[in-house]
Amino acid sequence: MTPGETPRVIPIRPADGASGEGAGAPESRALPPLSLYVHIPWCVRKCPYCDFDSYPLRGRLPEAEYIAALTADLESALPFVWGRRIVSVFFGGGTPSLLSAAGLDALLATLRARLPLAPGAEITLEANPGAVEADKFGAFHDAGVNRLSLGVQSFDPAHLGALGRIHDAAQARRAAALAARHFDNFNLDLMYGLPGQTVTRALADVEQALALGPTHLSCYQLTVEPGTAFAASPPPLPDPDLCADMQEAIEARLGEAGFEHYETSAFARPGYSCRHNLNYWTFGDYLGIGAGAHGKLTRHDEKAWKVCRQARWKSPDRYLAQAAAGRSLQEEFTVEAGDLPFEFMMNALRLTAGFDAALFEARTARPLSVVEAPLRRAGREGLLVHDGGRITPTRRGQRFLNRLLEMFLA
Repeated sequence: MTPGETPRVIPIRPADGASGEGAGAPESRALPPLSLYVHIPWCVRKCPYCDFDSYPLRGRLPEAEYIAALTADLESALPFVWGRRIVSVFFGGGTPSLLSAAGLDALLATLRARLPLAPGAEITLEANPGAVEADKFGAFHDAGVNRLSLGVQSFDPAHLGALGRIHDAAQARRAAALAARHFDNFNLDLMYGLPGQTVTRALADVEQALALGPTHLSCYQLTVEPGTAFAASPPPLPDPDLCADMQEAIEARLGEAGFEHYETSAFARPGYSCRHNLNYWTFGDYLGIGAGAHGKLTRHDEKAWKVCRQARWKSPDRYLAQAAAGRSLQEEFTVEAGDLPFEFMMNALRLTAGFDAALFEARTARPLSVVEAPLRRAGREGLLVHDGGRITPTRRGQRFLNRLLEMFLA
């Protein structure tokens, strides 16, 4: 997952309500931290591997109309989050850097006027390394963005061509240099397991990235997702063993360079882990606004705590029309209590350092005893360690994460 991507949610049937098993009285339980995700759905061109909710821009970017829709969307969502403070904001897409700096400034002012931001809140903007976007980096910083995430993917011309990227290696290096000039904190996205790639060429991308001085690197294996151009015409990818060799080599090299491998695909210099994504992984709450955005919010009534999932209209045209009418929310449902353990583990077990056992009950309102059997089974198979106070995936558990997660399915 890239930084700021709405986490992919395994479909769960809508329910009238959670059972509330294990829940304490509402006044005795603190709500999770709350983040804000803002989706900008347009990009210059859809990449053949991309299954995100994004659309190639045809003609003029309807910036003013979209900002008005986001404002209406946010205002309609305020009753769900009233009185709660935002700990991080993430502008994802699509390509949020297609927005003008003035438009982003106005949007941030709109957000601040309606929701309290925590002091020093992390505000991330995803950007492409194209020349037009890179020239706006300084103005984006002046507007209030304090973290930039650049979708480089590779510095190899052949690999950039195979991925359908619209930038070249020189533009990527220039954009990273501008990011370093304007931001104390910036991320570079890299992919491995690319068509024709070797371990040596994968490490060459890492070396070029390190030379640019990022504080954070996201390294993902290319996978063929349903509904993408690659799914219709799959490229010849390296075999799984070779991809595993690339992953191990990248992890080792970044460790040597002083980067902490804190999440499945994320590496950071000490103190620079992505706070927004960490809130996802620790099963925090997030309000998602914009076309196709998803959200997860914890609520309580007089009977129980419950976790609700929300989804906005996907089509930008449909979203613009529905938001203007005060109906930006397309779907909302409550996650069944029996599904919460899996949803929690699907996020928290991505963290290489694991999580405090007490966090499970704090986020799900269910006692840890409901997952005692799968925890023991995973321990016997060498996939995690549960020492009473902390639950941590082993190296084997990190490598076979899907196998580990399956154990927690309802």
